[in-house]
Amino acid sequence: MRRREFITLFVGATTWPFVARAQQPDRMRLIGVLQGVRADDLEGKARFAAFQQEFQQFGWTVGRNVRIDHRYGEGNADVVRRQVAELAALAPDVILTTGSQATEQMIQATRTIPIVFTVVADPVGAGMVARVSRPGGNATGFMQFEYSLSGKWLELLKQIAPGVNRVAVLRDSATTAGIGQFAVIQSVAPSVGVEVSPINTNDATAEIERAISDFAREPNGGLIATASGSGVAQSQLIISLAARYKLPAVYWSRVSGGLISYGADFTDLYRRAASYVDRVLKGEKPADMPVQAPNKYELVINLKTAKALGLNIPELLIGRADEVIE
Repeated sequence: MRRREFITLFVGATTWPFVARAQQPDRMRLIGVLQGVRADDLEGKARFAAFQQEFQQFGWTVGRNVRIDHRYGEGNADVVRRQVAELAALAPDVILTTGSQATEQMIQATRTIPIVFTVVADPVGAGMVARVSRPGGNATGFMQFEYSLSGKWLELLKQIAPGVNRVAVLRDSATTAGIGQFAVIQSVAPSVGVEVSPINTNDATAEIERAISDFAREPNGGLIATASGSGVAQSQLIISLAARYKLPAVYWSRVSGGLISYGADFTDLYRRAASYVDRVLKGEKPADMPVQAPNKYELVINLKTAKALGLNIPELLIGRADEVIE
């Protein structure tokens, strides 16, 4: 056999298995998804729809080359723990989580399954990753803010209601994020002449209602609803109580009927997370993929709610808003 013929035969023999593999149907992948909200939460549905729409742009089609096992935490720590255990047992190719509580527990449940998180507060401070630039473990993703942002909520509350000197901070005391957000608000409070006290959103509904009712008995009060899964689950209760007792309130994310909110564009975080899930499925490691911050923060003001509370929102603040609801 001549040398040229031998080389041609050898190259053909070594490359055909790779060509054959490339021509085989894509292996079905499994994505586990854990959102902290209820299954019927409209905002949660819209955000995940944005993820799916973007994810399809990378060549993934549900039922053809990928399956999705979707779970919901319902803002309840016990439900989250159960869903985390069930998803870890399925050993999916990657898990998409939402919120600090779900992400913390998922990382505790598995150190091998890749995790892409969204809407997580200060993942370095919470111990979820070693560094923003190089996470180092099996988790990476998109954070909603660092704890320092929490101080802005108190400043916003003083801008829209200068007479407020008492603030109840609704937080989840069972999560690192809940503790961290309250600590920052507490540290800022003396500089704006406000006394703060916590109300735990992971308590029973009746206890939350009683705590806000007791707080509202004294004048010049306001509320700050910090970021948490339990806070999302109780958001409509908080809004209704704020309206009943005429309490100006600042929220960590836009909520229907809420007076004012300041936080990341969560839909955008979900959309961007699609690229990270795609990269993990194609072989990249979360340890080497930097945690990303929001591209945009949204200030939303509801003038209808302000009018019902008898508040005049400063024109300067209205001019800064990304959305003003008339």
